[in-house]
Amino acid sequence: MFEKKHSWVEISLLHSLTVDDGGLFAGMVNAIALAVGVILIGWVYKALKPPPPKICGSIDGPPVTSPRVRLGDGRHLAYREFGVPKEEARYKIIVIHGYGSSKDAILPVSQELSEDLGIYFLYFDRAGYGESDPHSSRSVKSEAYDIKELADKLQLGHKFYIIGTSMGGYPVWSCLKYIPERLSGAALVVPFVSYWWPSFPENLLREALTMLPKSDQWTFRVAHYAPWLFYWWMTQKWFPSLTLTSLLSPDDIEIRRTLSQVPDTDQGKISQQGEYESLHRDIMTAFGKWEFGPTEIGNPFPENDGSVHIWQGLEDRIIPYTLNRYISKKLPWIRYHEVPHGGHLFILNKNHCESILRALLLSQHIS
Repeated sequence: MFEKKHSWVEISLLHSLTVDDGGLFAGMVNAIALAVGVILIGWVYKALKPPPPKICGSIDGPPVTSPRVRLGDGRHLAYREFGVPKEEARYKIIVIHGYGSSKDAILPVSQELSEDLGIYFLYFDRAGYGESDPHSSRSVKSEAYDIKELADKLQLGHKFYIIGTSMGGYPVWSCLKYIPERLSGAALVVPFVSYWWPSFPENLLREALTMLPKSDQWTFRVAHYAPWLFYWWMTQKWFPSLTLTSLLSPDDIEIRRTLSQVPDTDQGKISQQGEYESLHRDIMTAFGKWEFGPTEIGNPFPENDGSVHIWQGLEDRIIPYTLNRYISKKLPWIRYHEVPHGGHLFILNKNHCESILRALLLSQHIS
């Protein structure tokens, strides 16, 4: 039998086909890798980038149903008034709501007490909440100046009182730092604490942080160290983020049960402009970098013509009492009150709420 021999032309052709096939395969692999990379980058970008806010009053946004003031930078703050008319009031109080709340969460104060003491209440939606415009440059400092401008726009006079609850506590610290001359008095009720405050013992901050569930610890760490990742962290489904509703004390649970019997038609409005612009920015601002620590603040009332109070529930499982107790020891001009069986929501108990008001408004007259 004869063995088939290939001509040099055939050999050359076979070699070129082999090389071309290898190059084609490598090219296909590179193209696929590039496509996968582009898709992955797009997915990561989409996962990290929050959606644009739905501004109240815009074409695609929710309607404006509340009175609002226009600030100097063009943003609007929505507000709600309660109590006696401000022209007749002896005391004017701006109430600063907490996380996941709004101006529609009114304190349980009787109309009788409001009239007896002559109290005018001003509730407002903080930036991004309810019907107040979001603030892309929101900071601890900007909270104080929002409050100052709101008071000026509504002509409350040179001085006013403030009450901040829970996350609404950090705007109170901001006011005490940046606009103390505008305050007649201040009350911080179960106030927010940061685990990265300047001028605090690191071991105390670390110990307080470890009192929280692991998921909350990681959420606050992401907000502090990697705010660019926070939107993804709060929307991903792989790990739990916040567990605040599972941290309620027995007293809190009873208060929530009582409140649940009253229909809340405005709950859906709290984050209607976007959770990122309201809830997420609130956490990122609070746990971000501070220019000061509360223990660095000077006494705003050296002449005893006003007072500052901290009210802390000893059964509060959301705010570790150790840090607020430490602040009160470092700042003896703060009047510190501990409620033995109080949880995080004790201000929603009518008796406790009215005690807080009487202490704030009347303490300097009876001390």
